Amino acid sequence: MKSRCRYSKEEQLEEVLMRRVRLAVRGPDHLTVIGLKTFLATQQDCTLLFEGDEHEAEVVIIALDRFSSSSVGLLRQTAAELAKPILLIVEEVKDVDLIVAVECQVTAILPRAASADDRLMQCIRSTADGGAHIPPDLLGQLFKQTELVRQELIAGGLNRGGLEVREIAVLRLMADGLDTAEIATELKYSERTVKNILYAVTNRFQLRNRPQAVAYAMRAGVI
Repeated sequence: MKSRCRYSKEEQLEEVLMRRVRLAVRGPDHLTVIGLKTFLATQQDCTLLFEGDEHEAEVVIIALDRFSSSSVGLLRQTAAELAKPILLIVEEVKDVDLIVAVECQVTAILPRAASADDRLMQCIRSTADGGAHIPPDLLGQLFKQTELVRQELIAGGLNRGGLEVREIAVLRLMADGLDTAEIATELKYSERTVKNILYAVTNRFQLRNRPQAVAYAMRAGVI
């Protein structure tokens, strides 16, 4: 009986180690995306998904040269469409880009130079298992930027728990029992805009779901 139990555990461990992480790859540069997919296709630890199957991805990899309005748009679109952890491969990250990245569900950042070595696969596996990977120097910058935003809110006399006016409006209607479509109709927004607003709130305040976002707004005294 003991040997059977030990064998079962070994089988389970082997299954975990052999599990292939399902990946979606996006980026504004078509050639970069092709190059990254070509590399990943040679790795035994991952499975690349076609465009129509991206919603099944465990991790989304986005490769950028730098942050720009179009690349930020891609990040926001991906976060809204797939709602999956994003591993960002980027050449350069400025301080002001970090908060935007975190708001867009980026949980891991790697420099472009690391995209073709063992660090990439390690980071993919860690991200798929719910971990986060942000280089220590960038993490320190992120803390500084978050503190600056907090101080600006205090200096501006905001007492809404850091919530924007349209975020409060959405959360109030949600507290009244309206669903996404009804909120969109009431506020003259698209459903995607409503979803993006809710995602921004839950992500910014590290809330698990919509009910918790409503509870946060109630504790802040805005609904």
